[in-house]
Amino acid sequence: MNEKNARDVRQRSVEIVVPVYNEAHVLAESIGRLHAYLEASFPFPFRITVADNASTDATWQAATDLTLRLPHVHAVHLDAKGRGRALKHVWSRSTADVVAYMDVDLSTGLAGFLPLVAPLLSGHSDVAIGSRLHRQADVVRGPKREFVSRSYNLLLKLGLAARFTDAQCGFKAVRTDVFRALAPHIEDNAWFFDTELLVLAQRNRLRIHEVPVDWVDDPDSRVDIVRTALDDLRGMRRMLRDTLTGRVRIAVPHRVPVQSPIGAPQHISSPAPSLEYAS
Repeated sequence: MNEKNARDVRQRSVEIVVPVYNEAHVLAESIGRLHAYLEASFPFPFRITVADNASTDATWQAATDLTLRLPHVHAVHLDAKGRGRALKHVWSRSTADVVAYMDVDLSTGLAGFLPLVAPLLSGHSDVAIGSRLHRQADVVRGPKREFVSRSYNLLLKLGLAARFTDAQCGFKAVRTDVFRALAPHIEDNAWFFDTELLVLAQRNRLRIHEVPVDWVDDPDSRVDIVRTALDDLRGMRRMLRDTLTGRVRIAVPHRVPVQSPIGAPQHISSPAPSLEYAS
């Protein structure tokens, strides 16, 4: 690859958001590990943003300390909780070509990150998700969480005709211009945010790429399974109602596929700014 082509490829960038709430005890180790991994093996410019969701412990102090020690780490503080709220806030303001997020516990193997974002950087796909329910995924978790996850995704298939396999895995990415088009139509600011994003993308015929992941359950997870399940059911009911009333059409950016794989000697141009309705 000549110098000009190499420079063109490197111009594509990714912002990774790590939403946190009262994670002061693990934040430095997790972000340090993520930063070291990306510096050593990720071939594109990146930025890690720690999004503090109104933590009441020393999380914000730990996050600001990290920004002083690690060159690619930034931090934002929000006054209200909600993973979806944090992602909307950071993703909508990002200047990167692709925005992503992962859980602070790094339950998903980091080796899956480049396969997650590569199809978005190349223009091949619009949204990408890690899937623990893919037949090639390697997952370690208890039977309760396994049952809840499979049951929820089955309900999505039956109720909302979902064609993706795992709505709630904390390992996702989306083209930034695509997210800006979808964001005004995503109502949920908490855990259902992921599902709403994916259903809207599917309904508007955006291409969703799935990556089988290696995933190990975090025993210190703060997720309230029962409350989250009830909130998800309410979200599904709302989206089903929107389907029946026809509120599903969104102006989405046109995808500009790149014919050569990432790393090949070809210029990768930015997606076209004009909008069109998916047919």
